[in-house]
Amino acid sequence: MRLLVTGGCGFIGSNFIRYVLEHYDPENITNVDLLTYAGSLQTTADLAERFGDRYEFIRADIADPKKIEEILSAHSYFGLINFAAESHVDRSILSPADFISSNVVGTTVLLDAARKHGVKRFLQVSTDEVYGSNDAPVSENALLNPSSPYSASKASGDLLALSYHKTYGQDVVITRSSNNFGPFQYPEKLIPLMILRALANQTLPVYGDGLYMRDWLYVQDHCAAVFDVLMNGVSGSLYNVASGSEHKNIDVVKTILKHLNRSEDLITFVPDRPAHDRRYSLDSSKIRKEIGWKPLHDFESTLLRTVDWYRTNEAWWRAVLSNQ
Repeated sequence: MRLLVTGGCGFIGSNFIRYVLEHYDPENITNVDLLTYAGSLQTTADLAERFGDRYEFIRADIADPKKIEEILSAHSYFGLINFAAESHVDRSILSPADFISSNVVGTTVLLDAARKHGVKRFLQVSTDEVYGSNDAPVSENALLNPSSPYSASKASGDLLALSYHKTYGQDVVITRSSNNFGPFQYPEKLIPLMILRALANQTLPVYGDGLYMRDWLYVQDHCAAVFDVLMNGVSGSLYNVASGSEHKNIDVVKTILKHLNRSEDLITFVPDRPAHDRRYSLDSSKIRKEIGWKPLHDFESTLLRTVDWYRTNEAWWRAVLSNQ
């Protein structure tokens, strides 16, 4: 089995490649990544040495039809798993066009090329943010209500993927996950940002009142879910992926400070960002019942493990930040 993973030098994509190569026996995984600011060869530096010709890296823009055509012409792929995306809400507010290029145009280029070259299954990796803020867990049938250019671009990519299934009969599945955390996450997201600022005894900026609620999913559990859907998901289906462990942002920040023996006086509340969704909550009963996936890691222990990972992997995050 040969897989093509886009965005494999980013946080979730690199963890997925590592997870599959460690737990299964694919013939090859080809990693296609443009290496923008959040994607780094530092993140995948061990893969070629550990897995030899079972791993291959190609630098390319998924929105470049000529390059994607060249890549997919070279081999026959069982699956294309699209992790490639601009993903930071704040950046999408400042520069929406970058998100349209990657998350909408890029997804379309990949769908076209996968269909043309007979890729068995196309898996679109999406986000709970497409549903917007919600007061109770939402199922896959909930209406889309994106609040930011980022979430709107991801919703657009999802709808395009579903349209290719309906129009062309293309084998497409979609996963929508809650907030991920774990090793190799670029330090602009809440958990790694707070860790690094706490380590440096810098102020920890928290939006608004800090009471925003998120479901936190350890990245390895997400990777397992994506692989399970790749192998066993029903074509044309959506699958929510969530841990069911919801926590307020301020409580997450305080836990990090406590583990690092830092004072809560480092917390500073800053003006909220526009259209900040109050709560994301997913009903993930479908993937649990139909496929048998469930999270294997609890939030508290993996959060502390993540804090310790950043504390002991300073060389990685310094190298990544130096590439901005």
